[in-house]
Order: sequence, then structure tokens, then C-alpha cells
Amino acid sequence: MNSLAGGARPHTLNAAGIPLSGLWALPAGGEVRSTILAVHGRGMRAAYWNSFVPLATSLGHAVLALDRPGYGDSADLLPEGQSLAGQAETLTAALKEHAAAHTIGAGVFLLGHSDGGKVALHTAATDGAVPLLGLDASGVGYRYDPRALHFPSTLGGGASTLNWGPLNLYPRGTFQASRALLAPTPPRESAETLRWPGQYEELAPRVRVPVRLTFAEHEAWWRLDGSTLASMASLLTAAPRVSLEHLAAAGHNISLGHAATAYHLRVLAFLEDCLRS
Repeated sequence: MNSLAGGARPHTLNAAGIPLSGLWALPAGGEVRSTILAVHGRGMRAAYWNSFVPLATSLGHAVLALDRPGYGDSADLLPEGQSLAGQAETLTAALKEHAAAHTIGAGVFLLGHSDGGKVALHTAATDGAVPLLGLDASGVGYRYDPRALHFPSTLGGGASTLNWGPLNLYPRGTFQASRALLAPTPPRESAETLRWPGQYEELAPRVRVPVRLTFAEHEAWWRLDGSTLASMASLLTAAPRVSLEHLAAAGHNISLGHAATAYHLRVLAFLEDCLRS
């Protein structure tokens, strides 16, 4: 797993005084159809999206994968991190800064994983300075599975079953290579975890873009029964359309597994639908 992929290069944005590090990749042809803001999950870094970048840029999309506030270059400035809502405000400021200096195409498409999906939902519910096309998230649900009620706050500490699922879902060498992606989870982020169901109920009605949510076959963090997922979708009352999908032969960290390409192709197909809307 390389630190850079698909022509991505290190990139830093000033988000209202907060430096956000990450990766930026442009299409080879130069014309940007849209910009995808890729938001990583808990205890990870922007390079979680390495395998997604070359596929997205080959189809004409720029990818901006940022280390969330409290990770990467902002960790020293924000040792406690920020709340999920605060992270969304910081990312919105970063998008405004980016759009002032670079073309974003038709708009920004939000792509989030796990806690990054929560931040993406907060971002979509925030009145920002750039046009949003849609939101695609994986590994983020509505109500926690009972197995996750006493989870640790990082990717270590016995959470391997929750975070990964069966090990044969991932290419050989994934776990050794993924050590380079890991980072401490900021305390404020961990402290908010159990409040997510209530937060989602408050923010979901304010999301006004198309939403697609994907749940891995071996997702263990969330309740995936039909009633719970139907309730989750029903709360997105202002979204033009909502799609809930399941991905076979995948664990929580979908983009690191064998199913990554299948998932990423579906993400980009959904983006095409958003561009035609």
C-alpha cells in the first residue's frame, strides 16, 4: 500500500486557521467534472482512500482526501480534536478555501467512511459555500449493534472483529500495510460516539442532497435489521432520494478489502446519477 496513489500528491489547506493535511489528485486530462471530498474513519488517515483515487480520477473527478481535524497536521493544534459538528464546520471552511483557488467542476460530492461518514452527514446538513452534489457513506448506521456497546475507542484494543470482520476479506499484507494509516483517535471524537443516534435524528432532516448508504455483509458496529434501516432512511426527509445497499463479502473497512473495487464503482455510478439530476 503506497502512501500516494493515482497521481495524488500531498496537499494542505488552511481551514479558518486550522491546517488540514491530506491528498489531492486531478484527472489526467485536466478537466475536472466534479470534486470528491473523501473523509476517512476513526483512527485512520486520508490514505485510507488510496485504492479509490485512481479509479475516480480516470473518470474525470478530482479527489480531495483530507485528514480530519485532530488528525495529521492539525493534531498538535487540536490535541482533543473537535466534535463531529465542529469537524464539519472546519471541512466546510476547507472546501471554501479550496474552491477559491481551484476548479471544483459541477460541485463537491461527499464520500465518507465510518466516523468520516458521520462528519460527511453533518457537512451535508450545514449551509456551506460550495454546491454539494450528493453524499455516499459506508460503515455508518443509525443504532449500534449490541456487540458494539462496549467497544474500545481505537482500532486496537480488541476491536478487530468489529473493524475488519473475517480476515479473508482482505488482500494478503493488508494488516501490516495498514499500520501506516493508523492514528490516535482524538478524545472528543471518542466521547461523542454514544450520542450519535440522537445527533443523527437532529441532522438527518437537514440533509438536502441525494444520499446512498452502504453496509458490508460483515458489518458488526450497527443494527442492520430492516426496521432500523427503514427508520434511518425515513429521517432523511429533505433528501431528494435515499438508497440503502448491502455489499457482499465485505467487512467494515470496505475500501481496504477485496470488495473495494466493486464498492468504488458503485460510488462513482451514484455520482454519475447525481451529476445528471
